[in-house]
Amino acid sequence: MHRPESRRLAGGRLAALSWGEEGAPTWLALHGWLDNAASFTRLAPGLVARLGIRVVALDFSGHGESAHRDGDYAQWDYCHDLLDAADDLGLERLTLLAHSMGAGVACLTAAAFPERIARLLLIDGLGAVTTPATDVPAQLRKGLQAARRPPSPPPRYPDSERAVAARVAGGVTPIDAETAAPLVQRNLETLPDGRVRLRTDRRLLWPSPLRLSPEQVQAVLGAIRCPALLIEGQDGILGEREPAIVARAALPGLVRRVLPGGHHLHLESAAVPAVAEAIVAWLDATGGPRRQGGEP
Repeated sequence: MHRPESRRLAGGRLAALSWGEEGAPTWLALHGWLDNAASFTRLAPGLVARLGIRVVALDFSGHGESAHRDGDYAQWDYCHDLLDAADDLGLERLTLLAHSMGAGVACLTAAAFPERIARLLLIDGLGAVTTPATDVPAQLRKGLQAARRPPSPPPRYPDSERAVAARVAGGVTPIDAETAAPLVQRNLETLPDGRVRLRTDRRLLWPSPLRLSPEQVQAVLGAIRCPALLIEGQDGILGEREPAIVARAALPGLVRRVLPGGHHLHLESAAVPAVAEAIVAWLDATGGPRRQGGEP
């Protein structure tokens, strides 16, 4: 596996990992909630080798090695991370490779700035988590209550193996130790006593006080104008659930591929080759040059 280059962006506020040559066409990679740039450590090297691109994977604010925010972590706030990184890299037109929450951020940005987004390659994520209008007061109450409680200290572990085991046991979606290890390792810092603790901002666990409604997300998806590929895991979070069906129908021209694997299929060793093959095949089938978008 090729070792990525570590870099800082947006005045040092954002951390990132990059694979590929500095002058190559650049794709931005966006990870999921509570993950980090290491989410792409198994997929990016193969794409770089086959397509002659560079992949720059961000740590969103509060995740990985990026700085924590003073304010909220609303999903649309991450659009600033994406745009700040793109501006720092001198990228006018972007190809976005995005997983889960990162896929939601990519969709929001593509709808708001269609002139900036050339392609969307979405992995087991589409649109955004929503709250029906009738549930807004209850959601607001949960968010405000969480923000008024004293923040809990980050958990500490004797070693990284215990930290990985905790992620496997307590993850929101099923994940095994091999898949979780790169994510957990990047989220850890070593303490003077030799123990480790998570550097992730604990406020990421607070409920969002406000979310977009299902109708608003459908409007967002309907405003996207660039080609879009959605790769889902057979055991992922979308499938034939009603919100996923509605979301897929809302995005014009969306191409869907369902592959063996779970929510993190782009990081599962057995699933990564099929994910890469699906991306390359889609690029060939759409007829657009592989190097479109991400030109510095």
